[in-house]
Amino acid sequence: MGSSFSFLIPQFSSTVIQKNHPGLGDLPESCVASVLVYMDPPQICKLSMLNRAFRGASSADFVWESKLPMNYNSIIQRVFAGRNFPSNLCKRDIYAKLCRPNSFDGGTKKVWLDKRTGRVCMSISSSGLAITGIDDRRYWSRIETDESRFKSVAYLQQIWWFEADGEVDFPFPVGSYSIFFRLQVGRASRRFGRRVCNSEHVHGWDKKPVRFQLSTSDGQQATTQCYLNEPGIWKYHHVGDFVATGSVEPMKVKYSMTQIDCTHTKGGLCVDSVLICPVEFTERLKQSF
Repeated sequence: MGSSFSFLIPQFSSTVIQKNHPGLGDLPESCVASVLVYMDPPQICKLSMLNRAFRGASSADFVWESKLPMNYNSIIQRVFAGRNFPSNLCKRDIYAKLCRPNSFDGGTKKVWLDKRTGRVCMSISSSGLAITGIDDRRYWSRIETDESRFKSVAYLQQIWWFEADGEVDFPFPVGSYSIFFRLQVGRASRRFGRRVCNSEHVHGWDKKPVRFQLSTSDGQQATTQCYLNEPGIWKYHHVGDFVATGSVEPMKVKYSMTQIDCTHTKGGLCVDSVLICPVEFTERLKQSF
């Protein structure tokens, strides 16, 4: 009876012939790499997981050199001066190392590349600013906090003459940059696991605006002013913009904020840092308020 169903059983020969079709894995690495040059770093990293050809192409030096700033060697020399920077790193690993915040100038400044665009960003701590009266405990104090990239901020209790300024010498790659002071009116703390703002010392910022200024070694200048309000919120206050032309010499940039009307005192302000970033990142900062 079983023999009557034998026609349902397919007959296989001892030799199986398989027809191979070309796929992505058959593309030459050089061709794949030529395409990856036009993609941003996060896309390259994702595609590197497709197969061996894409993984090999994603490590090509010319792919990652196109993502690095043209003067990345000058940036390395400035940031890692006096420290050993590995000489055997491929361009992909150099890009990855520069995308991490790297401290310099005694830890008062940090610089990094934006992972998606490769553009330079920099942050200068309050410790890297010249602040009037900062060493006098009657006026200022240092507060440790996880809300700062530098783990501490300068807190003003009360003062008549408020002035904070700083400068940086750096080989900024060609492009337009914005400068911001990161400030908070009031002093934030944790109570029963919740973030609360103490406005005890806040006064004087609604009477006269704070004046922000910047100047560069090639003659660029900008001035803005605003009143400080909204206690308990970290805000980026725009100082102005400047353009780096890619000169061989590092550009010196000076920045300041002042409120020097001595007809009244002012206080209750946290000064965290100064941020220098590409102009097009301004919208990102607005979303972080």
